[in-house]
Amino acid sequence: MKKLISVLLLLVFLLAGCGGETAPQNTLIYGSGDYTRINPAMDEHGEINLLLFNGLTAHDGANAVVPALAESWVYDEQSCSYTFYLRDDVTWHDGAPFTAADVKFTIEAIMNPDNGSENAANFEGVTAIDIIDEHTVCFHLEAPNVAFLDYMTIAILPQHLLSGKDMQSDAFFQAPIGTGPYKLAEWQPGQYIRLIRNDDYFLGAANIEQVVFKIVTDDNAKALQLRSKELHLAQLPAKIAVSFADSSDFSLYRMQTADYRGILFNFWNEYWQLNRDLIPAVCYALDRQAIVDAVLLGQGMVAYSPLQRNIYNNPDVEHYDYDPATARAVLEDAGCELGADGYYYRDGAKIGFIINAPAGDQTRIDMAQIAAQQLQQVGIDVTVEIPSSVDWGSQMAYLIGWGSPFDADDHTYKVFGTDKGANYSGYSNAAVDQYLQQARSTADTEARAAAYAAFQQELAADPAYAFICYIDANYVAAENISGITADTVLGHHGVGIFWNICDWTIE
Repeated sequence: MKKLISVLLLLVFLLAGCGGETAPQNTLIYGSGDYTRINPAMDEHGEINLLLFNGLTAHDGANAVVPALAESWVYDEQSCSYTFYLRDDVTWHDGAPFTAADVKFTIEAIMNPDNGSENAANFEGVTAIDIIDEHTVCFHLEAPNVAFLDYMTIAILPQHLLSGKDMQSDAFFQAPIGTGPYKLAEWQPGQYIRLIRNDDYFLGAANIEQVVFKIVTDDNAKALQLRSKELHLAQLPAKIAVSFADSSDFSLYRMQTADYRGILFNFWNEYWQLNRDLIPAVCYALDRQAIVDAVLLGQGMVAYSPLQRNIYNNPDVEHYDYDPATARAVLEDAGCELGADGYYYRDGAKIGFIINAPAGDQTRIDMAQIAAQQLQQVGIDVTVEIPSSVDWGSQMAYLIGWGSPFDADDHTYKVFGTDKGANYSGYSNAAVDQYLQQARSTADTEARAAAYAAFQQELAADPAYAFICYIDANYVAAENISGITADTVLGHHGVGIFWNICDWTIE
C-alpha cells in the first residue's frame, strides 16, 4: 500500500501542477537512497547538496578548484590568511541576499565542537574569521592548510534562518533553503524529494526544469523502474548494471571513483586492544582480486592504500598481497595455536570477530561475506552481521567505505587522525598524525610527497583497515539525457555526477 501511495503521489505532481496547470515535462527522476535530513554542514555525504547549495569554491569535471560564491580570493603567505571576494548578485531561495555573514556563520557552526560536525577537522586550523564588508571575508589560519580551497566547497547555509537554532535537529534540514540551481518544492519522507529550477541562479538557470529524487533503496527495484521509465537515472551495482550494456534505450556510464572498501577494526573494542598485532594476518588472508571479480565483475581495482587515485600515492608500501601461508605464520608467531576445530586460539580464546555490514548495501554485504569465508579458511573465525544501525563504539569491525578525488588531505586527516571527526575506528598513531600534519602544512609538492609516502608506510605497518578494493560507479541513464561527463573521477558513494547538472538536457 505504501508503495502504491508513493507512485500515486509521484504521478500527481508530474501530471498536474498548481491551479490545475500541467507540470513541466522537462523532469529528471533519479533513483535515490533515503534522506532523513539535508544538512551539508554536519554530514559528510549527500548527493542532493550540489543541487541545493553552493560553496565559496567548487570542483570542475577534472576535480580542480574553481570559483563559485566567491569570484576570487587572495592568499597572504606571511599572515597565513585567505581573503575571499564574494559575488554580489547571489540570493537565497527565499530572496534574502547572500553575504559574508552567512560564510562566517556556517564555518563557525562547523567548527563548534558542540555541533558534532563530521567536517570539523577540515577547518580546525582556522583561528579567526573577519567580515571585511558584506562581500569580503577573511580566514586566518594558525598554519598553512594546502587543502583549504578544496574545503571551501562546503555548502554555505543562511544565517538569517539558522542563527540560534540546533544545527543537528532544526526543522530547516527537512526544508532547506540554499543558493543552488534548484529549490526544494516538496518532500514526501521515504518517497521522494522534488526540486524545481531556480530561475534566478547566479550562474544561469539550469536546462532541466525539475529533478525528483525518488527514494528507491532496493537496487533490483531501481533496475525495474528504469525499464518501466519510472526512473531516468540511477546508480546500480555492476551485477545489475551490466544488463543495460547493450540496450539502445539506455546509456551505461562506468566511471572511476576514489571510493574504496575495507574492513575497519574498532580499536575501542577490547578485542583489538588485545589482538592488534594479529591484524596483518587478516590483511594477508584476503584474496582481493577474487572479491573484485566476484562482487564487482572485475570493475574495480585491488586496494592497499587510501590514496591510490591520488597524485601522492606511494606504491612502495606493503600491499598485503594474498598469502594465506604468511597469514598463518603471523598468527603462529604471535603464539596462536591451531585447534581441532580448524581455528586458531590464543591463551584459550578463539581468534575471530564479527564484521558488520550496512543493511541495504548488497555490494558491501557480499564483500563482507566473501572476506569472512577467506578468513575462516586460514583459521580465523569470522562471521557477518547486518545490523539495522551502526554502533561505532561497540562493534568489532565494519565494512567501511571512504575515498576522495580531491586533495590528499581529504578523507585522510579526518579519517585516520587521532580523535578527528570521521575517525570511527578509534585509530591512533602518533607518527600518522605527524605525517598528515606535515603534508597539509606545505605547498611544496616534494615535501608533501615525502610526508604522504611516510604516512602510507606507517599506516601499512600499523593498519587501521584491511583495505579490499576500489569500486567503479555504474550509472544507467535514459538515452535522451545528455551532458553527463563520463571521465570525471567520482567520490565516496559515487558522489559527484551532478557537478554540471545545469548543463544537462533531456531531449
